[in-house]
Amino acid sequence: MDLRQMEYFLAVVDCGGVTRAATQLHVAQPSLSQVVRKLEKDLGVELFHRVGRGLVLSPAGEALVGPARMILREVESAEKAVRDVGAIRGGRIDIASLSDLSSDPLSVWVAKFRRQYPDVRFHIEERDETADVVSLVRSGACELGILALPLPTEGLVAEELVGQQLVLVCPPATDARWPDPVPIEHLSRVPFVMGERGTATRDFIDRSLRAHGVEPDVAVEVRQRGAVLPIVLAGGGVSIVALRSGLDAMLRGGVVRELEPRLTRHMGVVRRTGRLTEAATEFLACARASIEQFVRAIDIRMAEGMSLVDAAKLTRDETDLQLRAENSQATRNS
Repeated sequence: MDLRQMEYFLAVVDCGGVTRAATQLHVAQPSLSQVVRKLEKDLGVELFHRVGRGLVLSPAGEALVGPARMILREVESAEKAVRDVGAIRGGRIDIASLSDLSSDPLSVWVAKFRRQYPDVRFHIEERDETADVVSLVRSGACELGILALPLPTEGLVAEELVGQQLVLVCPPATDARWPDPVPIEHLSRVPFVMGERGTATRDFIDRSLRAHGVEPDVAVEVRQRGAVLPIVLAGGGVSIVALRSGLDAMLRGGVVRELEPRLTRHMGVVRRTGRLTEAATEFLACARASIEQFVRAIDIRMAEGMSLVDAAKLTRDETDLQLRAENSQATRNS
């Protein structure tokens, strides 16, 4: 088993077949097929089931995907360390994330990083359960895992990144009903729209409300988290969401209120021990810088007397304006 065999095997997996993989690798299809068959012979197992003209991963093939990715990442990391490359010119970052954290804040970090390093590719695996995210990191299938605290530490390196503020989102034209901020105990007998029970986010919100003596009245429970805000905005109830999601709801007429006391969900990153790839190392550095910049801007505005929601909205508006200016300049230069 050699590195070329690992590379060719993963290309077939990622491309969904030999033909597209051969095109991506710029090799002849018979040569690629021969390498895969040689790998199967060396291992003494079938990695793919041949179904008609297509290939389907066998159980042995599925077991090889994670270790194969880890091997290639380690080789890439070693090569980069030897060459001491100062710039990120490519590579791929595999990230496992709790589903709700992939939209906020992970998507923000990925977009910002891609603007700076457009040649880096990302593959993001979403999971509803912490154990599933941890499993993907431990197996080597993903290099980084984005989770809510407490972070698992056994056999992994863990680092807290940010405290994610949660806010109350209410239907449009209900401003007069809700004080600002809303005491959590006032949410008793208020109809909620929530994600599915048993997911990390739902469990956190349930625990937090009950800690303040509120038994959540779940009027609508949905499996797809993307359906929560549309239902709220259509008048189906209220919900507790991440601050950035609350700002999105404001753009569509939703009423957003800070909670009293504040509801903060701390999150962080886990990874295997050992050296990260250069791309992943730089990605985490950019994420930390993004967090510090956003938090600092909000803190300054709140010190001037603004509410959390208003400070966050102004900060994001300014960020969006700057991004539009940068995109406009890039278009003129192209």
